[in-house]
Amino acid sequence: MPRTGGPEVLAAVDLAEPRRGPGDLLVRVAAAGVNFIDTYHRSGLYPRDLPFVPGIEGAGTVVAVGESVDGFAVGDVVAWTEAPASYAELVRVPAGHAVPVPPGVDAETAAAAALQGLTAHFLTHDTFALRPGHRCLIHAAAGGVGRLAVQLAKRRGAEVFATVGSPEKADLARAAGADHVIDYRAQDFGDAVEAAAGPRPLDVVYDGVGHATFARGLDLLRPRGTMVTFGNASGPVDPVAPLTLMRKGSLYLTRPTLHDYTATTEELRTRAADLFGLVAAGALEIRIAARLPLAEAAEAHRLLESRTTTGKLLLVP
Repeated sequence: MPRTGGPEVLAAVDLAEPRRGPGDLLVRVAAAGVNFIDTYHRSGLYPRDLPFVPGIEGAGTVVAVGESVDGFAVGDVVAWTEAPASYAELVRVPAGHAVPVPPGVDAETAAAAALQGLTAHFLTHDTFALRPGHRCLIHAAAGGVGRLAVQLAKRRGAEVFATVGSPEKADLARAAGADHVIDYRAQDFGDAVEAAAGPRPLDVVYDGVGHATFARGLDLLRPRGTMVTFGNASGPVDPVAPLTLMRKGSLYLTRPTLHDYTATTEELRTRAADLFGLVAAGALEIRIAARLPLAEAAEAHRLLESRTTTGKLLLVP
C-alpha cells in the first residue's frame, strides 16, 4: 500500500522474505483474514507509516523458529491476530502473539475465527459479561463478529436482539440463535426492540456499525446499561458529552479493542484455547463468506465495505 485511499491503492508486489528475530516465528500463510480494521488502515482513518503491507490476522504453518522461542516447532499450525503485513505468503509472527491451532481445526477455519472470534469472545465474556436473564442487542448479526457474538451470547443464557440488512441475513441470525431478528432496512430497530420488550429494555448494546446506529442504541439501554461501541462500519461515532450519559440514566460507554483483552500471552492463549475448543467441538460455527486469491485483496475490501457479505473473507496465497 504506497498511499492511503480506496481499494485501488492495494497492489501485489514482490518483496524480500521477512527478517526473523530471535523471538519470532516465520510462518507460511494458509489464509489471511480480511477485517474492517484493514480498511481503516487503508483509508487513513487509523494512520500508519507508508508504504506498508496490510493485514494483521491469519493462520499457517511454521517454517522457521527463532532461537529464543520455546513451545513451537517447524510444522506447527498457528494463528495470530497481531502480526503486521499478513497479506503475504510469508509472515513474521512474534511468538508471544501466536496461538496453537488444535487438532480438529483446519488452518483456514482458524484464520476465519481468530480476530473476529476472539473479539466476540471478549465482548460477551468480559466487556459486558453476559449472564442468564440479560438482554443484549447485537448489530450486524449476520456478519463475522456479529454472528459469532450471537452464538456466544446464547451459550451464556442471554436474550438476543439482532439487527440485519436483508431477509437472507435474518435467516442467518436466526440460525445462530437470535431470539428477535430485526431488518433495519424495513423498520426502525429501536421501535422493534421496544415493541417486543417494552421501553429501554436492554442491558447492553454491542455496536460494530458506529455512526448510523449509536445514538438510537443509547435510548434503548436501561438505567446503568452499557453501550459497547467497537467498530465504525458506517463511520466513526460523534463525540458524546458525559452529561448525556447522566441524563439517559447513568449509562456506561466503552470503546474496547482486542489488544487490551489479550494484553499478555497467557490471556491471549487462554482465550484462544476456549474459542478453538468450541470450534473443534462443533459448538461454534465459523462461516467463511469467500476465499479470494491474495492478489485480489482490493476486491476483498470492496466486498467487505459493501456490507453484502455474510461471514469471513479470506485471502489465500
